[in-house]
Amino acid sequence: MPVPDEDVPRKKKVHEIGEDLSALSLDELDARIDALRSEIRRVEDAIKSKRASANAADAFFKR
Repeated sequence: MPVPDEDVPRKKKVHEIGEDLSALSLDELDARIDALRSEIRRVEDAIKSKRASANAADAFFKR
């Protein structure tokens, strides 16, 4: 009987903090930078959204 996790495709890690980068090509390094910049923008957007919600709540409750 197979283990249930064996049937689930595993997500490939894009980047791990502190990972050895010496074996990667310039193109692979550029792709990682692009992916990390995209993720930074996504996190910054989430922060802006949460900040806006917090500011709206503060204004409503007059904190």
